[in-house]
Amino acid sequence: MATCPPYPTNPPRPHWWQRGWVRYGALTTLLAISGLVILALVREQTGTQGFLVGLGLAVLPVPLLIAAFRWLDRVEPGPWRNLVFCFAWGACAAALIAIIANSFATRWIATATADPAGADTLGATVIAPVVEESAKAAAVLLVFLFRRRDFTGIVDGVVTAGVTATGFAFTENILYLGNAFGTDQLTGDSGFASVTAATFFVRVVMSPFAHPLFTVLTGIGFGIAALSTGRHHLRRALLPLAGLLLAMGMHALWNGSAAFGEYGFLAVYGAFMVPCFGLLTWLVIWTRQRELRTVREELPAYVMAGWLAPAEPHTLASMHARRLARQYARRHAGKQAARAVAQYEAYATSLAFLRQRGRKGRAGPDFAVRERELLDALWHRRDVARPALDHAARATAPPPVAPWPGYGTPGSHAGYGYGYGYAAAAYAGYGYAARPGGFAPVAPYGGYGHGHPAPAAPAFTPAWVPAPFPAHARSRPAYPSAHPAHHQPLPRRP
Repeated sequence: MATCPPYPTNPPRPHWWQRGWVRYGALTTLLAISGLVILALVREQTGTQGFLVGLGLAVLPVPLLIAAFRWLDRVEPGPWRNLVFCFAWGACAAALIAIIANSFATRWIATATADPAGADTLGATVIAPVVEESAKAAAVLLVFLFRRRDFTGIVDGVVTAGVTATGFAFTENILYLGNAFGTDQLTGDSGFASVTAATFFVRVVMSPFAHPLFTVLTGIGFGIAALSTGRHHLRRALLPLAGLLLAMGMHALWNGSAAFGEYGFLAVYGAFMVPCFGLLTWLVIWTRQRELRTVREELPAYVMAGWLAPAEPHTLASMHARRLARQYARRHAGKQAARAVAQYEAYATSLAFLRQRGRKGRAGPDFAVRERELLDALWHRRDVARPALDHAARATAPPPVAPWPGYGTPGSHAGYGYGYGYAAAAYAGYGYAARPGGFAPVAPYGGYGHGHPAPAAPAFTPAWVPAPFPAHARSRPAYPSAHPAHHQPLPRRP
């Protein structure tokens, strides 16, 4: 008689060091200790007054840089806890490693060569770039390994690396500005002729993007590696290393610019740093536009399956439409509704990226589980998000185009899909009834129980307004059973 193989009734319990709270606690303790040590070291070198002056001046560019990187990450915003970790790692752990390693190496070279001036030059142009970029790259590596769901492409690498470098530059600026203030205290200089003013102008006004620019090259290497398939193990290992080497080289060129003569700094700044900054900015913005195009191309499959409304792929592929949807939700249903709409947009974007990875063979073994999680998250927020997205679709839709004389009847182009690539009749079988005058508008927030009066209906209903889900179509659609990598369409709603 055949017997079933024994299966454990309970999964094995993980070891204590594998539990999440243990890892979070250990990481938090490490960063806190590093922060206290770096605070003591910087205060010892600059003095209390110099530390406070340096802190007040160094904090000025931080909100602008964080806001810039957060803006780049608006298509699929990552969790704030990743950004907090990256900034804390750069400001505390990476800065502490750099101070200790640079001081030790410079002292050792000065003792071995009996040339303190040469040791300082070698330390600034060779040792510092290697140590500092390696310390900052460690944060990018940790996010890449342990927050893989949040690290899916070039933009994620740029944001992670840029925020880490912003934290590192923040601590370094405190040290430099505090020392400059101490020098001015000894010499009696003040105003625009002081060392503090010159240091502030060079480090905060002219080149606040210097450290982020270096480390972003490492982030791009990790981002391209994230886009590579699992079969290309060598490429996934070499690309981050190549980005790190480029970051070290650019950092060394920047630190060594003072050795190129009186105008060496300005020459490197104008001929190299500014063009590289412009090129990387263009690359990141182009990547962001490509991500929006991915949203527009991948989400129609879920429209066909009944999970999304016909207008949503194109609405979610427009940052302007997304902002209009959040504003509409906030105005009519409060901050909680606006937060739900923002979450809906983020989950839909993650779903599009997940499907693209699956279609290209880059999805992991948890593809189906992750897809189901995202679809469930969208479904739970649909009642709040769809009125806002419908409003954004109507506000940003192109005006109806009259047909050419002699080419079809006047009503042949009616329907929402004409302006967005979806035919109205194509959704008759998926819960969207095609009507001669277009689809009926989605009910406003007054119909969803938010306690706000519904706005007055317009006197004229355009032909491109999407339809609501009929009563028989409000049930949850079936989960997709076909992996996108197989190039099979999602099952249609019966």
